[in-house]
Amino acid sequence: MLELPPPQVVREAEKNRAELQKQSRELAPPPFALLELAMGSMLTQAIYAAAELRIAEEVHEGPLSPAEIARRVGADAGAVGRLLRLLAGHQIFEGRADGTYAMTPMADALRADHPMSMRDIAVLMGHPTHWEDWSHFLEVVRTGEPSVPKHRGMGSFEYLTQNPEYGEVFIRGMGNMSDTETLPILSAYDFSRFGTVVDFCGGRGGLLAGILQQSPGVRGILSDPRVAGNGAAAFLAEQGVADRCDTHVGDLFEPVVEGGDAYVLKHIVHDWPEEQALQILRNIRAAMKPDGRLLLIEMVIPEEGDDPHSGKLVDMWLMLLVGGRERTPSQYADLVSRAGFRLERVVETASAVSIVEAIPV
Repeated sequence: MLELPPPQVVREAEKNRAELQKQSRELAPPPFALLELAMGSMLTQAIYAAAELRIAEEVHEGPLSPAEIARRVGADAGAVGRLLRLLAGHQIFEGRADGTYAMTPMADALRADHPMSMRDIAVLMGHPTHWEDWSHFLEVVRTGEPSVPKHRGMGSFEYLTQNPEYGEVFIRGMGNMSDTETLPILSAYDFSRFGTVVDFCGGRGGLLAGILQQSPGVRGILSDPRVAGNGAAAFLAEQGVADRCDTHVGDLFEPVVEGGDAYVLKHIVHDWPEEQALQILRNIRAAMKPDGRLLLIEMVIPEEGDDPHSGKLVDMWLMLLVGGRERTPSQYADLVSRAGFRLERVVETASAVSIVEAIPV
């Protein structure tokens, strides 16, 4: 298992990185600094091409020339050489004096079998359907309404179901990003004090399996509308926790399974406009014990400051796709209070997500 630094170390590293970026922009003439940011979409496509071609898997065996890489992945040698030249300038692969290219830590993260692989999210970020969605972003800013229902004729979740090829790309990409958050969550929060943890709309149970592995005295309930057919039973068995975990077919907007001491909602509330988010939370409140805990795991945006934060980017994506949003601590305090809870604390982790803890009132 990977060892993660404490959250304060990660935050300091992020602060230092942001400061270096700020200094770099201040040193460059503003038009050139803006130009570099505007051209970032090209780098996204370059990373996408490398991920789709699985170049990292080939170079992982040892340094290779662009011609040999191209032969192995079925691409043009000249184009592969130019692609690698660009990526190496961003520390993704390393150009060597003999004309070959070698791995770097970031190139390693493009491997599908890396323990914290970013390959699937890189494929999603460069996928043509993803880019088609973003081509309507100006309309979203003008109207304040998500564009996907307008230009696709259906909501985002329905579109993923109706288009299984892209649906699989999207689910794998989201799962890729979600998996990187599990260890930081487990390192930042003690789940062992609960008797039963309900993972509400928890997919196949990646986070819940981690909770149960870390806390042998805890039982789990995995509640998800897809739980009968998404491989959850086999996954929980593989993780060695099936004997302490029940599954429940539960819909977002229907009465919630009772019996939990803690209800975990990971990247759920942010997907929905305000009234629907409140409906979800009120259903949780109705099912919860008087001394229960609500745990919302989301990218909580800092109240103040203009420093970069992943949640600010994801907030734009949510606005585009579903009309949801990321929130600040005070916005979460207001949201949960209207659903019958009181915000207790926000626990930061070594990843971009935080744990919003609330109690029923």
